[in-house]
Amino acid sequence: MPPVTTALIVANVAIYLLQGLVPQVVVPFALWPLASGANGGAPFAPWQLFTYAFLHGGLLHLFFNMFALYMFGSAIEQVFGARRYTVFYFVSVLSAAITQLIVAALTEAIYPTIGASGAVFGLLLAYGMYFPHNRVMLLFPPIPMRARVFVVVYAVLELFLGVTGSQPGVAHFAHLGGMAGAWLLMRFWRGGVRRPLR
Repeated sequence: MPPVTTALIVANVAIYLLQGLVPQVVVPFALWPLASGANGGAPFAPWQLFTYAFLHGGLLHLFFNMFALYMFGSAIEQVFGARRYTVFYFVSVLSAAITQLIVAALTEAIYPTIGASGAVFGLLLAYGMYFPHNRVMLLFPPIPMRARVFVVVYAVLELFLGVTGSQPGVAHFAHLGGMAGAWLLMRFWRGGVRRPLR
C-alpha cells in the first residue's frame, strides 16, 4: 500500500484500540455541535474538526471505513502523490465536519459525530472520477457496477436517507459534505493533478 494510506489505517486502528482502553477519550475529541456545551453535550473545540475522523463507534464501523480507505485511497494516492493526497484527505474530513455542524445547527440536534466516513466518501468520489469504468462490487447485495455509477448510487442514497431520516444515527449529510469538499478541491486542482480527469 502507498505510505499515507498505510499510515492513516494504522492511526485509525491504533486510536480505536486506545478507545477500548480509555473510553473517555471519545468525548473531547468527537465532533460536537457548536451549541452543545450550553445544551447538555460536551463543548465544541476547533481540533474536533479533524480528530473526530480518527474515532469509530464499533469494530464494524472501523472495518468498513478502513476497507474503503484501502480500496479507494490506495489508488487515489498513486494518482495524487503523497502530499496532495494528504491534503485531499483532510479537506474531505474538514468539509464533512463543517457540513455536519451546519446540519446540527439547523436541526438543533445535540449529539457527537465520529468516523472517517466523510473522508472515505471524498475518496470514493475521486475514484469514480479518475477510474469511472473500473468495476466495483457492492457488499450488500453483491452487485458489480462501474465506479461512476457506484458513486452516483451512493450519493443519491445518502441524500435520500439524510432527507427522510430513515437511518438515524448516521451523519448522511457529512458524507455528502466530504464528497462536496473533494469535488471542489479537484476542481481547484484540475490543471495540476498528475493525470487528467476522464
